[in-house]
Amino acid sequence: MSKKGTLLLFFLILAVFTITGCSNHSSTDDSSAPDSSKSTNSEVVNLDFWDMVWGPPEYIETAKKQVEKFNKEHPNIQVKYQSTPWSNWYQTFSTAIASGTAPDISTGAGYQAFQFYDQGAILPIDDVIEEWEAEGKLDDFFPGTIDTLKYDDHYVSLPWGLDLRVYYYRKDFFAEAGIEVPTNFDELRAAAKALTNDSGRYGLITPSDTGGTHYLFQLMLNNGGGLFTEDKKVDFMNERNVEALQLYGDMVKDGSVNPAGAGMVGDDAIKSFGQGDAAMILEGPGFKNRFPEMEDKIEVMSPLEGFNGDKGTVMWVNNLMIYKETKHPEEAKTFLKWWSENSLPLWKEGNLEQLSARKSFSEDAYFQDNPVTKIVYDEYVPVGKTTGAHTNGAFPELNEIEGEGLMQTLTQRLIMGEDPVESMKIAEQKIKEIME
Repeated sequence: MSKKGTLLLFFLILAVFTITGCSNHSSTDDSSAPDSSKSTNSEVVNLDFWDMVWGPPEYIETAKKQVEKFNKEHPNIQVKYQSTPWSNWYQTFSTAIASGTAPDISTGAGYQAFQFYDQGAILPIDDVIEEWEAEGKLDDFFPGTIDTLKYDDHYVSLPWGLDLRVYYYRKDFFAEAGIEVPTNFDELRAAAKALTNDSGRYGLITPSDTGGTHYLFQLMLNNGGGLFTEDKKVDFMNERNVEALQLYGDMVKDGSVNPAGAGMVGDDAIKSFGQGDAAMILEGPGFKNRFPEMEDKIEVMSPLEGFNGDKGTVMWVNNLMIYKETKHPEEAKTFLKWWSENSLPLWKEGNLEQLSARKSFSEDAYFQDNPVTKIVYDEYVPVGKTTGAHTNGAFPELNEIEGEGLMQTLTQRLIMGEDPVESMKIAEQKIKEIME
């Protein structure tokens, strides 16, 4: 080839590369400027995140800010936040699943993932657990919380919150009566009786809705009982359970439990306690935040000893779950992991009322400087048990047992003074029907 031909070929090649480079540059500008739904290299993946209302209005605002932060850090994944109320929550998710409009990821009730997994609607996250186990990240979760969410040999969700029930008491009422804070079941009964008076004050206030059933679960688990045997057979009438609910029946006979509770819901009972109509109440870790004006009057008890020296309380491991119909499972897992690792502001800024399932978060001054949450973390979490005790993990039927109404009916019967053993037999039959 001549010198002239060589030079011509060189300029032709140079021109091709220049045009290609300009074309690529132009494409990048087009995708990033006029269309915010596209990133430099690929289309944006959009995810729907349904989050339950876990706290006051500032919780929702904080959660929204966290989602915005994730979106800025992950331009290729954009998450849309939806605050989902607890009223009719089961119907909300069931309808969405049935109509093919379920979210990509959500928070939810403690046993929600198990029930929807059985319906083929939940995506297992075994690969996330394996990845974090290899990286040593599972060590940051409180013991048992990861395995609690294993079902059918699969991990169906990721723990993020712990909800427990603890006894609160009016310190001023105890001081006025000259009564020591109870440390065991016998002392609990004696204190409830001594604190009940003719002015309309009762030792204990119990609603008959779901919140009231927590008293029964707490007493049974505190006494070393449980609803099932290790091999998942119904064991509701075991001796420990009967002892525990007989104690409650005895307090009702003593006149220590407000009989009006049979017609109350949780908010009614809380209001009654705040008005000074009860000396003790069973509630969650963030309960005291509801009464800032009585900061120096409300305290939390340490775990009580049951009749046989056992300690325990009911605990739910609230979790994050991914839905099978998501078109973007990998991106949903990316968000699931990020939310788990970056959720501390939900407590510090959002006043979330449950506790974190992460050890590292529990060591934050927000929890350690709060006398209530410190006691709950130090003394209650180690003895917390799910309503599935003594089985390993959890299962779908627990959702129905808690929500079907049988435990609410049992609570109401006990508040009204009906025989504990006969009332328990009716509830046991209902539990057996559910487990069949």
